[in-house]
Amino acid sequence: MNDIITTASLTKRYGQITAVDTLNLSIPAGTVYGFLGPNGTGKTTTMRMLTGLLEPTSGEASIAGASITDRDALRPHIGYLPEEPPLYEETTAYQQLEYIGGLRDIPTERIHNYADVLFDALDLEAGRSQRISEYSKGMRQKVAYVQTILHDPDVVFLDEPTSGLDPRAAKTLREMIRGLADDGTTVFLSTHILPVVEEVADTVGILYDGNLVEEGTPAELTDRTSQHSDSTLEDAFLELTDTDPVKEVLTHD
Repeated sequence: MNDIITTASLTKRYGQITAVDTLNLSIPAGTVYGFLGPNGTGKTTTMRMLTGLLEPTSGEASIAGASITDRDALRPHIGYLPEEPPLYEETTAYQQLEYIGGLRDIPTERIHNYADVLFDALDLEAGRSQRISEYSKGMRQKVAYVQTILHDPDVVFLDEPTSGLDPRAAKTLREMIRGLADDGTTVFLSTHILPVVEEVADTVGILYDGNLVEEGTPAELTDRTSQHSDSTLEDAFLELTDTDPVKEVLTHD
C-alpha cells in the first residue's frame, strides 16, 4: 500500500518554542489515522502545516505527491474541517456549498445531488433553506463536513468533527468516516473523544510536547502500555502523556 501522507523531520518553531519537533509520518492511502495528544501539544499546528496554511520552520512533507509548500498543487488533493469551520452566516446551506463548489469548478447539479444524499444521511433536511446564522452548532458542523468532502479529496483532515453533534448524528458521521477510508480516501482525524478513534482508526499516533511518542493500531498501543486486559485506548493515552484529565479540559490547543 502506497503512502499518501509523508513527513520528514517536519518542524515548527515560534521563537524559542518548538511546537512540532522533527515529525516523521508515513500514512498509507485509504486508512484512518487517529492523531492524538493533550491540548497545546502541536496537533493543530501539524494539521495547519499539512494543509498548507502554515509554513514549516524546517523539514518537508507531501500529500499525494504534492509538497505542502506548493498550495496550488496541494489544494485539489485535500479537504480540511477545522474545529471552528468558516461558514458564511447569511447564506443557506445550499448557497454555501454552491459558492465553495464554484471555487473548485464543480457543476451545480453535482453539488446539489451530492448535498441531497449527505443532507439526508445527516438529517439536515429541515435546515436546508434556513440561513446558517439560524443553525445550531451541530447543524453548522454537518454543513462544514459536507463542504469538506464536496470535491472528493484524496485526503481529509478532520479536527474534532463530532463536536456539537448529538449521539445519532455522531454515530452517522463515524460511519461516514469509516466509509470514506473503505472507498480509498485517507482520513487524518484529531479528536479528544478517544472512543471515536478506537472505533474507526486503523493507526494512531500520539503527539506529546511536539514529539511523536507512540504509533500503532489502537490494540497495539493498549497492549504496549497496560498490563490489564480490559484497558482502553484512553488508558494508554493517559499513560503515554501523563495527562491530568481535569487539567486537560481547562487548557487550549
